[in-house]
Formats: sequence, C-alpha cells, structure tokens
Amino acid sequence: MAGHSKWAGIKHKKAVVDAQRGKLFSKLVREVSAAARIGGGNPDGNPRLRLAMLKARDANIPKDNIEKAIKKGTGELPGVAYEEMVMEGYGPGGVAIYVEALTDNKNRTSSELRNLFTTHGGNLAGANSVAWLFQKKGQIVVKAKGLDEDKLLETVLEAGAEDLVVDGDQATVTTSPQALEPVKHALQALGLAPDSAELTMIPSTTVRVEAPAQAKALLGLLDVLEEYEDTQHVYANFDIPDAILAEHAGA
Repeated sequence: MAGHSKWAGIKHKKAVVDAQRGKLFSKLVREVSAAARIGGGNPDGNPRLRLAMLKARDANIPKDNIEKAIKKGTGELPGVAYEEMVMEGYGPGGVAIYVEALTDNKNRTSSELRNLFTTHGGNLAGANSVAWLFQKKGQIVVKAKGLDEDKLLETVLEAGAEDLVVDGDQATVTTSPQALEPVKHALQALGLAPDSAELTMIPSTTVRVEAPAQAKALLGLLDVLEEYEDTQHVYANFDIPDAILAEHAGA
C-alpha cells in the first residue's frame, strides 16, 4: 500500500499546481453545485457541500463564484444540472480503476471515457465490477517533518482515526467518512495545517505493478482520466515502486 499512499501526496501536489493554473476551477465549482443540488444549500446540514466549499476556498475560488454555484444547484439561479455517474474498468497490469464524474450528458461522457480507456491501454467493465474493491474513507495529508510520530498517532486515534502512515516527510491519516472533520480539527488543534483533507476511495487490496513500461502506461492512463473535464475523482488499486512514481511526478 506504500506506493499507493505516496501517490496521494503526489496527486495533492499536482492539484496545487493545477489550482494555480486555474485547471481545477470548473471541477470544484461543479462539485459545489452538485452537492447543493443533492443535499441542499446549507453547508451546516450538508457535509458534502461543506467539504466542497472548503476545497473551493483552498483553491482561492472567489466567494461570489461559490455562492452562485450553490444557488445554481438549488435552483435559485438558472444553470446546468449536473448528474453523477461512475465508470469502472481496468488499466495496464490488471489494475482496477473507479472513475467518478459529473456531467450534463451521460451518453457523451460515457463515450469519451470509453475512448480514453481504450486508447491508453485500458478497458471498461460493467457496473460494480471493481467498486467492491474500494471503501469510502476520509484521508488527511500533513507534513511529517519534525513531528513527534507517537504524539501524532495518539492524537488522531483519540479523535477517531483508523490509521496513520508516515512516509518520509508526509503523514497520511485514514478515517471513516464521519470522523474526517473531527480528526482534521484535532490536527489543527496541534497547530498542524493539513495539506489536504477529503473523502476518497481506499482499495482493500492492491495490484503490484513493477515493470516500468507497464507502470508508466498505467500512470499515463490515470493522468488523462483525471484531466478529462467531466471527471471529478479517479481511484485505482495499484502499488508502484517509489522510484517510478517519483520519475513520473517529475516528468
């Protein structure tokens, strides 16, 4: 799982760069709108909306844009109604891939995602073919340099965390969806500002991909799936050697 855990940190760093370039703007606004449509426009009673708003603010999206997205979601303002959809498949090495998307045209998105899979060495599979391999969890990433690991572990476990993995200068905390915010607040009480705090899908088992060509092909597929405009999240159950991950991240 170490290779997969490290990928969470790499993805976060990439997201920061993408946010600076404005590439995440539309995806984050779309998530705010969809969360408001599904659970209502009050973040106090809608955890998904609360989290979406925090991520949007972290990406420096203006408050007015966030408020407009909420109103479009609740119908107070005219706007596109985005629907949730999931696509499941496999990538090079037999790695399971789970894609969450928000779209205003499911047929178009389905066709375009299918094309991305097939042209980058993967293939789509039927509904629920890989979903059972993943569990919805909270995941918090913090800088671990100079931290007292025992104190950190004690703090997050008392707050309801399930696991803590320290890898180099990065600490990844796993929680139940319900414990995400309490654990985040406990870390903040320690004076730690999480690099990221989000709901994610954690694989119950992983597939080791050691052949460099196969691993690079898989990472290339995951990249194009994440960059597709209708994609919100991409999850995969791979375990790739750190050296290959580092090389890909620096490319």
